Amino acid sequence: MNSKVMTENWHTFLRFIFKMRFHIVVAAVFWSDLVDSRKIRGISSSYKRFYREKKSFLCIDGSKMIPFEQVNDDYCDCQDGSDEPGTSACPRGRFYCTNLGFRPHYIPSSRVNDGICDCCDASDEYNSPARCQNSCWNLGQRERAFVEGQMRALDEGLRLKQQLIEEGVLLWREKQAQLRDLQQVAEDLQIKLQEHRRKKNEAEQALKALQSIDGGHTRYNSSAVELFNLLDSNKDGSLSVEEIQSKVTFIQDEQRVLTEDEAVIKETHAAGAGRSVGEDPHLKAADRAAEWEATNLKKAEESYERVNAEISELQRKLAIDYGTDWEFLFLNSQCFQLQVYEYTYTLCPFNQVTQRSAAGTEVSLGVWGMWSGSAQNVYSQQVYENGEPCWQGGSRSTTVTLTCGTETGLRTAKEPSKCQYIMDLQTPVACQPVLKQRGVHSEL
Repeated sequence: MNSKVMTENWHTFLRFIFKMRFHIVVAAVFWSDLVDSRKIRGISSSYKRFYREKKSFLCIDGSKMIPFEQVNDDYCDCQDGSDEPGTSACPRGRFYCTNLGFRPHYIPSSRVNDGICDCCDASDEYNSPARCQNSCWNLGQRERAFVEGQMRALDEGLRLKQQLIEEGVLLWREKQAQLRDLQQVAEDLQIKLQEHRRKKNEAEQALKALQSIDGGHTRYNSSAVELFNLLDSNKDGSLSVEEIQSKVTFIQDEQRVLTEDEAVIKETHAAGAGRSVGEDPHLKAADRAAEWEATNLKKAEESYERVNAEISELQRKLAIDYGTDWEFLFLNSQCFQLQVYEYTYTLCPFNQVTQRSAAGTEVSLGVWGMWSGSAQNVYSQQVYENGEPCWQGGSRSTTVTLTCGTETGLRTAKEPSKCQYIMDLQTPVACQPVLKQRGVHSEL
C-alpha cells in the first residue's frame, strides 16, 4: 500500500473518529441537560443549592432524607413537596416559572402538565400535548413600557408637586396675612361698637328727658317754638343728639312743679297746636335721632359678628394639617365629583363627602376627620366620619386614599360594606420620590 493511499485512509479514519467524538459529546451534553432539567426543573436559582447531584436529598423542611434518584420522579416523598418541584405529584408543591424576559413567579404544582399554559415560557407544560408559545419577551416589553410610562408620570407628578408646594407656601402666608387683617378689622369694629352703644344710650336718655320736658314739668314750656329754639344751639333749624344732650342736664336741674298759670299756658299751647304730645316735631326729631343711633349700633354689631365668624372659619382652616410643606393646602375650598351608576359622589377635601341620587336626594357620607395613612406615609389616606345615620345603626364614613397622578381628580368611589365608603383621589401632591429601578426584574 503506497503512502498516498495510507494517508487517505488515515484522514478517513480521523474524520470518523472526529465525527464519532462530536456525536458522543453532543449526546453527552443532551443527556446531561436532560438529567439536569429533570432534577432542577421548577426550581429558582436561589434554591438550586439544595438540588446538587449527590447520593441523597434532604427535604427542605428537614423532615426526611431520600435517595437523590427519587427527586422529580413523579412520586411525592417529602411532606413539603420539595422533592417534586417539577411534577404535579405533591399536593403542596410549587413550580417555579423562570419566565426569562418577564416576571418569574410560582404556580401550584398541580398545574404542571395539565394542558394549560401558566408560565409564559411554557416550562410548566414540558410533557403535555399543549402547544405553548414563549410569550415572555412580548409581555416583558409591554410591562417595561408600562413601567417607563409610570416613571415618566412620576417625574411629571413630582415636578407638579414642587409647584404646588411653592404655591402652598404662598397661600399659607396669604391666609396668615388675611387673618391678621381680619383681626385688626375686628379690633376697629369693637371700638366703633362701643362708641355706637354710648351714642345710642345718650340719644335714648335725651329722648326721655325731652319727653319729660314737653310733658310740662319745667318752666320752659310756654310754647313749642321757645322749647325748640332753646335746644337748637347752632340755629340750623334741626335738633341733633348732641344739642339735646347738652341741654338736658341743665333743664332737668331746673325742674319744679308747674304753677297753675303755667299749666294753663301749656294746656292752651297743646290745644292750639291741634296735635298730641306724640306728634310734636321736636319729639319726633329726638325720636329719629335715637332710632338712627339704634340702627347704627345694629349694623356695627352685625359687621362685628360677621368678621368674627370669618376669623373663626379661617382659624379652623389654618389649624388643619396640610402636609409638611403645606402641599395639600390647595385642595381646601375645592370639590371633586364622580358619577357611579345612578349616584354622584362629591368629595370636598378637608370638608365633607356627599352622595346624591338620581332623584336629587343628598346624603352626607362624612365630614373631615383626620389623616389615617401608615407610619411611613401618614398623608396617604384621609378619614371622613360622622355622616348621616345608617339604617342599620351607626353613621356613614368614608376613607379616601391619595395616589400619585399628573392631574387632581376623583378616580373611584365604592361601598365595599354597608355605609362604609372608599374613594381614590389622584393628585400630584401624593407622589413620593422612590428609588428608580430600570427594568422589571433583576432576572430580565
